[in-house]
Amino acid sequence: LQTFNRDSQSENKSPVSAPSRLQQWPVQMKLVPTNAGYFDGAKILVAADCCAYAYGNFHEEFIKDHITLVGCAMLDGVDYSEKLAEIIRNNDIKSVTVTRMQVPCCGGIEQAVKKALQESGKFIPWQVVTISSDGRIVDRT
Repeated sequence: LQTFNRDSQSENKSPVSAPSRLQQWPVQMKLVPTNAGYFDGAKILVAADCCAYAYGNFHEEFIKDHITLVGCAMLDGVDYSEKLAEIIRNNDIKSVTVTRMQVPCCGGIEQAVKKALQESGKFIPWQVVTISSDGRIVDRT
């Protein structure tokens, strides 16, 4: 458990809310069809559930210009590698970005993507971005 002391007085408060950058629905990996037309030519974001809550600029920095798939390997109780491999194998995917939290259980989402890329037989650029529980990017690989 952690608590973060946020200074609400010094935060940038804009009278206009930030626009959603989400390009498709559904986003939950369990619900996304593997043959959806929006995968053609797509850059995919595979995001651990908690990332969008921890990182304040998540829509602008990660969701924008990506097809977004979210899940939690631990809570969903599913190995997403097979479904992700099918998406990559059967569609023209341009790149894959993984966002995960800096906690051990988030390793499952990263491993699922790594396995899916290997099983797909395709060589696609991919990266992993790790976010701390207090909302900082701590690693990009």
